Amino acid sequence: MSLLTFQPNRPLDLISLGRLCIDLNAVEINQPMEKTHTFRKYVGGSPANIAIGASRLGLKTGFIGKIADDQHGRFIRQYLIDQQIDDQAVITDQTGAVTGLSFTEIKSPEECSILMYRDNAADLLLHPDEVSEDYLKQAKALLISGTALAKRPSREAVFTALHYARKHGVVVFFDLDYRPYTWASPDETAIYYQLAAEKCDVIIGTREEFDSMERLEATPRRDKETAQYWFNHQAKIVVIKHGKAGSTTYTKDGQAVSGGIFETKVLKTFGAGDSYASAFIYGLMNGWDISTAMKYGSASAAIVVSKHSCSDAMPTTTEIDQFIATAVYDEGKEEGS
Repeated sequence: MSLLTFQPNRPLDLISLGRLCIDLNAVEINQPMEKTHTFRKYVGGSPANIAIGASRLGLKTGFIGKIADDQHGRFIRQYLIDQQIDDQAVITDQTGAVTGLSFTEIKSPEECSILMYRDNAADLLLHPDEVSEDYLKQAKALLISGTALAKRPSREAVFTALHYARKHGVVVFFDLDYRPYTWASPDETAIYYQLAAEKCDVIIGTREEFDSMERLEATPRRDKETAQYWFNHQAKIVVIKHGKAGSTTYTKDGQAVSGGIFETKVLKTFGAGDSYASAFIYGLMNGWDISTAMKYGSASAAIVVSKHSCSDAMPTTTEIDQFIATAVYDEGKEEGS
C-alpha cells in the first residue's frame, strides 16, 4: 500500500508556493565577495528551483506567488513560462515592492555564502485572498517552503493554501528551507514551522532545520523521535539530511531508509537541497520506492553543485540517468537515531 495517495486526472502534478527572486552568482570564484566585480543572473528561490527542477523532469508544474512590477519580475515570469511552468497564479504586485536579490559568494567548494536582500520583497506580500482554491484543487501535490512563513501576509497565504490542500486531498510537501535572517526570532520560527508542519504529508530538512523547528522542546530529539512526533500528526514521510553523511528517510509504516551521496566535482554548495527535493518528489509521484527516489535526489544534487547556477542547472531525467550510470555512489549511514 502506497504511503501517499495522489489524486488522478488532475491537470497539474505539483504546485509550488512562495519565494521568487533573483540569484546573482559570483563569476569570479575562489575569492571573497568584497573582491568580486561580476555576477551572473538567474531565477532563484527554493520553491522556484524545486518547481523548475520538477518541470525539467517532466512533471506538470504550476506556481503560486507574487513578483514585483519591475524588470526582474518580468524576467522571472518569462523564465517560468520558458520552463513550461504554469504562471496563471503568479500575481504582479502593484504596491511598489521590489524583487528580492540573493548574491552568492563562492570562496571555495566548502566555503560558500548567500547575502540576501529581502526588505519590501514582493513575494512576501502574497495575500490569502490571492490564493485560489479552484487553482489548488487542480493539483496532485503542493510544495511549501519555510521562507514564505517568515512574514505576513505571505504567512497567512501559506496557511490558506494548506487549508485548501487538506480540503481537496492535495498531498503537501514541506521543504523547511530555514533562513534565520528572515525571521524576527528563533521562537517565532519554531511556532510557525510547527503549525505548518502539522498539516504536511512529507517534511524535508536538515537536522539543524528540524532542531530550529523543535527548539521549544525541553530536550533535543533524535532523528527517530523527530520522525515519530510528526507521524503523530499528518506526516507520512520525514527526510532528515546530514550533509556529506547522507540522509535518512523515515516512513509512517516503520521504514528507516539510509541514502548516500554521489562523488562529484563540487563548485558550490547551494542548490543541493532544492535539486534533491525536486528529484525525490518526482520519484515519489511516479510510485518509486523510497531508496530509489532518494538516490535520484542525490544524483540531481550532485549535478547541480558541480555547476554555476541552481535553476539553470536543474537536470533532466536523461542527465540524471546518465550520471547514475557512471558516477560513484557512497552509501549513507543512519545518524542521530
